[in-house]
Amino acid sequence: MFDYIRGKLVNKSFPYCTVECNNIGYFLLINQRTFLNLGEINNEIKIYTKLIHKEDNMTLCGFKNREERVIFDILTSVSGIGTKVAFSLLDEFETTELINAVIDENYKLISRTKGVGIKMAQKIVLELKDKLTKIDTRTEIISSKNQNSNISKETITQAQTILQSLGYNQSEYQNALENALKKLEKDDPQELLKNVLEILSIF
Repeated sequence: MFDYIRGKLVNKSFPYCTVECNNIGYFLLINQRTFLNLGEINNEIKIYTKLIHKEDNMTLCGFKNREERVIFDILTSVSGIGTKVAFSLLDEFETTELINAVIDENYKLISRTKGVGIKMAQKIVLELKDKLTKIDTRTEIISSKNQNSNISKETITQAQTILQSLGYNQSEYQNALENALKKLEKDDPQELLKNVLEILSIF
């Protein structure tokens, strides 16, 4: 219903905040990372949103960036994971940390999250990895030639695939990926993804 809201932060009291836009106050449920990222009252902020509609109520959730919202959507699509557990996972891990734990199938690391046992962590790895590593065969793989000869095609392909899974199309991430490749000192898929997302978050 809403992609994001840009407006004035008029109230914050964890786990909620209110953002005023065009004389309307939007009351949002947020996780701790988003709360800590809000800044001071009366600041203008941009917050990504997700409307959760249940039979007895509607809740508007807020996220500090688009990637967190995508991961939240994927997490809550897993049977047994609701808003509370999804928020706990997003509080425990930065987006790239959680993605890398899933790609590495490190369910033990994921299980350290409050409310997430070993079996649930294994289920998260199984379902998230499948959704994060779906390859769009129509995408042209950005060549590392003339960018950084130390970076493998596999590393670039993995980054592009995950970026697509997070909702970015090639025209949105291409410049960020190329800039990140120039600065990357070694063939490290995790560092590449982290750097690209940091560049994208600026815009």
